[in-house]
Amino acid sequence: MRESSYQSKLIKELRGFFPGCVILKNDTSYLQGVPDLAVFYNHNWAMLEVKTSEDAAHQPNQDHWIQVLDDMSFAAYIYPDNEEEVLDALQAAFGASR
Repeated sequence: MRESSYQSKLIKELRGFFPGCVILKNDTSYLQGVPDLAVFYNHNWAMLEVKTSEDAAHQPNQDHWIQVLDDMSFAAYIYPDNEEEVLDALQAAFGASR
């Protein structure tokens, strides 16, 4: 599966799990390594870096931004094999039920 296909599917799932959330796609040409998606729900936010697999290539600074943003709120790599785990953690961070 291509990353863009998985990302589209994931965005639909996120909108279903967190009704009324706002999802923005980030511009990595503006800030190298910033995660792909910003998710805003109620008074919470998260950043998700979408990958097709755990061993997919990382761009420079991605690990840095995931750590920095996770320390601020919530940030994670998400791919099909860890999707359920990440969405469970995101649910807990947002204080929402899926």
